[in-house]
Amino acid sequence: MKKYETVFISDPDMSDQAREELLERVKGIIDREKGILLNVDEWGLKKLSYEIKKKLRGYYVCLTYGGTGELVTELERNFRLSDFIMKFMTILITEHVTEESLKEEAEQAKEAALEKEAASQEAEEAQEDVEEDNDKAEENEDDQVDAQETETEPTSEPAEESKE
Repeated sequence: MKKYETVFISDPDMSDQAREELLERVKGIIDREKGILLNVDEWGLKKLSYEIKKKLRGYYVCLTYGGTGELVTELERNFRLSDFIMKFMTILITEHVTEESLKEEAEQAKEAALEKEAASQEAEEAQEDVEEDNDKAEENEDDQVDAQETETEPTSEPAEESKE
């Protein structure tokens, strides 16, 4: 078994649902060909270096997986048939890997992804707390400014008459 990395660029005008279906189809091909998917890294929408199929932007996805040469051939055949895939490239990362080491690496990648997701959720919650505190502080400042303005407002006293 070998370890591969495939980067493909899909049409930026695809809907999110169509993009998810495309990704599920790719995962299905890897499963069907007895491959082991290690990581799916969606890089997102990026500017292209040059125009491809009259598009200036593309949606990048990087797949890391273990499998055989037949898996790569089948995956690339499907990429060529798809109207949504603009470009793709596959590289061989490691030539000789065991299925057990790939499965272990896949588990570690899943754990790392879960930890990363939990950390990002904690960061979002902390950011929301900071924003709430800032909003409250601004409200208190506004209340204090209003109170000071009402205390220092001059009372309306009759103006002195000029004696001419």
